[in-house]
Amino acid sequence: MSETVFTYAAPALKFGRGAAREIGYDVRSWGARRVLLVTDPGVAATGHPAAVADALADEGITVTTYAETHVEPTDESLGHAVEFARDEGPFDAVVAVGGGSSIDTAKAVALLVTNPGDLMDYVNAPVGKALAPTNDVLPLVAVPTTTGTGSESTTICVLDVLSLKVKTGISHPALRPRLAVVDPELSASQPAGVTAAAGMDILCHALESYTARWYADFDAKRPEQRVPYCGSNPIADMWSERAMGLLAGAFRRAVHGGPDEADVALAREEMAMAATFAGLGFGNAGVHIPHANAYPIAGQVRDFRPADYPEDEPMVPHGMAVSLTAPEAFRFTFDAAPDRHLRAARLLDPAAEGGGPDLLPGVLATLMQDLGLPNGLAEVGYGEADVDALVEGSLKQQRLLATAPKDVTADDLARVVRGSMEHW
Repeated sequence: MSETVFTYAAPALKFGRGAAREIGYDVRSWGARRVLLVTDPGVAATGHPAAVADALADEGITVTTYAETHVEPTDESLGHAVEFARDEGPFDAVVAVGGGSSIDTAKAVALLVTNPGDLMDYVNAPVGKALAPTNDVLPLVAVPTTTGTGSESTTICVLDVLSLKVKTGISHPALRPRLAVVDPELSASQPAGVTAAAGMDILCHALESYTARWYADFDAKRPEQRVPYCGSNPIADMWSERAMGLLAGAFRRAVHGGPDEADVALAREEMAMAATFAGLGFGNAGVHIPHANAYPIAGQVRDFRPADYPEDEPMVPHGMAVSLTAPEAFRFTFDAAPDRHLRAARLLDPAAEGGGPDLLPGVLATLMQDLGLPNGLAEVGYGEADVDALVEGSLKQQRLLATAPKDVTADDLARVVRGSMEHW
């Protein structure tokens, strides 16, 4: 029997310039009096977390700040944050100010300070035990300072498990923030490299949710079996299409800038709106092959250091990792939903001509080249000898691969990875 039901959920949303200054009022309305603010050293240096802390303090709320979030969180870094929260607490709420790393760290804290066990008890199977929380998690406010994460809208906390060299996550509806505060003023100064990588995350959120398996093509589920990622559906489609339309006009302008400061500011605001729309789409429909591949690409990096990111250790930023196999992944999925792939290509580039399985990959590769992103996996340090390990890491992301529009085998993934060594 086929599924007949899809689900949709989203946090409360406050969007606009100056929205972050109202957080104290919002949190106080929940009855919170002690708050943990989670951020990272780079974001702390911008002054944005301090301004949010002041807005909370102005409403009589006591704020303790944890500013040691790790860029690309690990099981070790999340454990450190949870230990800090347990030692300094109790808290009534958590406020995350930063990129996806800070928001995901805050999700882990909100979960583990109120629930028994350790991190791996809640990590997705087969890496962890995938247990559900038994107690309410702390209410969370997510304040993104990069345009792209989508974490402010989702039920997902992403992390690297260092001992296994694999990126995985925790997924449960309880992790969705109670309130997302998207203030474009906070992301206006992010560097071009960050805007490009984070923007590709927005784009892949929208594309993957739009091309995900249709919700009615799954087997019917009982109520207790429903998961946050239910497949593409009419409501998620609306958000994904709108996100792609915004990206078509704003993405290159936001990265490359220009002499018209007002136009650049508008482009960056439109990127923030696109990130929000894409998050509202994929947070319910799900993502699939490019994101599954991104986890081992980021987790197995050896010596690549991207422009405009901290240089203290090698990394492939999440949005960049997602983009690296996206053209080849969408070439593979084309025959499962040709009309959707072609419509997506024309939403992203209204001037795109032709059709067939190469149209969307071509649009993506051209965009990536224009934005200065790496030309495939080879440019970030991978080669033929790495294919098997990357495929093995992708296969561990069955929660994501289940949402792909067609069944995916190890051989399929190997072809996608090999085809992604270079794009132009």
